Amino acid sequence: MSRRDQIALTPDEIQALLDEERTVVCATNGPRGFPHLMPLWYVVRDGELWAWTYAKSQKMRNLERDDRATLQVETGDSYEQLRGVMIEARTRVVRDVEQVAAFGEDLYRRYAGDAEGKIGPEIVEMVRAQAPKRVAMQFVPERTASWDHRKLGGVY
Repeated sequence: MSRRDQIALTPDEIQALLDEERTVVCATNGPRGFPHLMPLWYVVRDGELWAWTYAKSQKMRNLERDDRATLQVETGDSYEQLRGVMIEARTRVVRDVEQVAAFGEDLYRRYAGDAEGKIGPEIVEMVRAQAPKRVAMQFVPERTASWDHRKLGGVY
């Protein structure tokens, strides 16, 4: 078994990592040819990461030019603890205000909801006020790579 195969996460382990962590770093292709990296909150819907951003943001301008994005979620404080997933994806942009608002509510249920994922009317109102200025992004995976250095058992 190759070392790459040895440290790869299973689909269930990837899902658990995405459920545990709270920030994805999103890389888009910037206007000067350099990667443009930005952290985003996200929700997993049917195995795909979704996020939202302002419609006039740099990342949106980049995605309008080139829909490719690379996403990374990683955790661990030392080499032997590192685990993560990198996803190369095409981005589907959702502009319908009602769909954007519904996604925004899902996002805030994850990040600001109570133990049952409920959010208050003030958050719903804030999300609804922001939705016309925002877009939702569905990242459709084309290739995934993952790693869990804990599987190496101290052999590096």
